[in-house]
Amino acid sequence: MKKDITIIGAGLVGSLLSIYLSKRGYKVKVFERRGDMRKEKISAGRSINLALSDRGLLALDKVGLADEIKKISIPMHGRYIHNLDGSTAFQPYGKEGQYINSVSRGTLNMKLMDLAEQHGVEIFVNHQCDTIDWKTNTVSFQNSGTKLISHSSELIFGADGAFSAARLQHQLQHDKFNYQQFYIDCGYKELTIPPTSAGDFAMEVNALHIWPRKDYMLIALPNLDKTFTCTLFFPFEGEASFEKLTTAEKVKDFFEKTFPDAVPLMPDYVNEFFTNPTSSLVTVKCFPWIREDRFALIGDAAHAIVPFFGQGMNCGFEDCRILDELIDQYDDDWKTILEEYQALRKPDGDAIADLAINNFTEMRDKTADPRFLLQKKIEARLYEKYPDKWIPAYSQVTFSPHIRYSEAYNNSLRQEVIMQQVMVKSGIEEKWDSEEIEKLILEKIGRR
Repeated sequence: MKKDITIIGAGLVGSLLSIYLSKRGYKVKVFERRGDMRKEKISAGRSINLALSDRGLLALDKVGLADEIKKISIPMHGRYIHNLDGSTAFQPYGKEGQYINSVSRGTLNMKLMDLAEQHGVEIFVNHQCDTIDWKTNTVSFQNSGTKLISHSSELIFGADGAFSAARLQHQLQHDKFNYQQFYIDCGYKELTIPPTSAGDFAMEVNALHIWPRKDYMLIALPNLDKTFTCTLFFPFEGEASFEKLTTAEKVKDFFEKTFPDAVPLMPDYVNEFFTNPTSSLVTVKCFPWIREDRFALIGDAAHAIVPFFGQGMNCGFEDCRILDELIDQYDDDWKTILEEYQALRKPDGDAIADLAINNFTEMRDKTADPRFLLQKKIEARLYEKYPDKWIPAYSQVTFSPHIRYSEAYNNSLRQEVIMQQVMVKSGIEEKWDSEEIEKLILEKIGRR
């Protein structure tokens, strides 16, 4: 007998999960606290364009959606670095032919919701999770803030994001729930680069643009309408910070000094700076994610991460794929399925959270550092010649969906130790591609 399933949250992960489950014959209802984004205008300035990579594509491919989503995506083959002195540099992401995809969060979410309904999923909007009665597995929802509606089912998934109401109910009524949240000292604000007067992209389209400035950075991702969505990651407080940029003059002065080549491309940036919200960035780790065979957290509700590895959505989509594989393996034994899901995904959720924080430092601080770039050249050469012995951390996470995040994290720590020993070698700048350096690294790999 197939369980009736309730999913709280019709975001990216909740919508994809509903498709996976409905394709298996489960009766699925999804409840979303917001209105229907397909009928209402999405508020500007809160999207952070998504970087869809191989893990996410693999999960989409399992429900036959990868090719369709690629049609609304723009390939980005590497980082395009804009230095303060006006020079630029292109840094490929992986081997030739490897790329990540810029995709609009709203467009992707709407497509997933449409597909879910085509598979028989019922989606209820303006339903905010209020309480969960764990004795009866009944969720009470506030409908548009006025009427309380109750819905019972045998299995509930909390897929309602970093500030999950489902997680809060689980936490409040659990005697041994561990919870940790951590805000980084930077927030973000969205800005826009419109098309040129000729109606074309204002910069190289197939790249993720970064203006690295040590303690902060600006990034830009391309959109299908020929615009770029820019995101300023910037400290809340301090010498250069949101708290200091209080007037149009201060904003103009700061941008003209700090991002001189971007300013001519952003005619409305001063207005957007004051109109678009300043948002915070949180990491959430918690445990347990499940209750017997009746409840589980998934996606950001279980493991919210900062966006600097472009893996938040990809990780949530991978949750769905792994869960689906466990249903195959354990044939509707949901107690075992959920226990296995938690055992597999909790270490991976923690690992990608830590990798994402580390990548923030790399993007804003190191991408303009010559020694760091030399290290990456050495790693890329090793990857090209010995792909069975060395895969750079970025490639493990982004282009190797068969490698678990936890495995990639441990590998990256080992590789970084080796590279730090190599980078202090005398004359490394001249002999970085020599047989001597290659042999040294291979020996160090062999000892581990």
